[in-house]
Amino acid sequence: MPTKLTIPISEADIRALRVGDSVLLDGVMVTGRDAAHTYLMEKFVRPAGPVPESEKELYEKLKELLAGGVIYHCGPVVKKLPDGKWSFVAAGPTTSIREEPYQAGVIGHFGLRAVIGKGGMAAKTLEGCQKYGAVYLHAIGGAATLIAERVKEVLSVYKKDEFGVPEAFWVIRVQDFPAVVTMDAHGKSLHAEIKARSQEKLSELLAA
Repeated sequence: MPTKLTIPISEADIRALRVGDSVLLDGVMVTGRDAAHTYLMEKFVRPAGPVPESEKELYEKLKELLAGGVIYHCGPVVKKLPDGKWSFVAAGPTTSIREEPYQAGVIGHFGLRAVIGKGGMAAKTLEGCQKYGAVYLHAIGGAATLIAERVKEVLSVYKKDEFGVPEAFWVIRVQDFPAVVTMDAHGKSLHAEIKARSQEKLSELLAA
């Protein structure tokens, strides 16, 4: 049976998970891809000084949303409703490895508990998950429309005009959002294990 998790998620609940566990997420999460992660690193994580006055309001909102929270690597297809609100038409995961240079820093700075995407991430992110108590969750590729059905409400959006629709921070409320733990807080990664086995098999084939 999948583990039901409500966002914000406690560190204890995250450390109880192991690779291969399936989860269902309820609560509020934030989408973020390349532009979002670059922005978080350059504006907030790397600088040693105070947050710029022009960014303070958004920084405080993001801190609240991401503490114990979830970032979803997703460039959604959206539509605007007659009442001016937004809805997700498609919400499939995008490839996560592009965020490898940034993800551990974002996890540590904001207190993230989970990152959702596809394809997995590498050693730096795995180390960050272990250090700070976070997991990488693999979402179902090729099921963008089905996943969008789990997005019950778009609460707000930030940086849409500056970054564009796919790269913006979309704040969404989800219910029974399905995913699988493929990198846990104990230093285990299914992606690393599969890569190692693949390399071993390739070596055997080349030596034959």
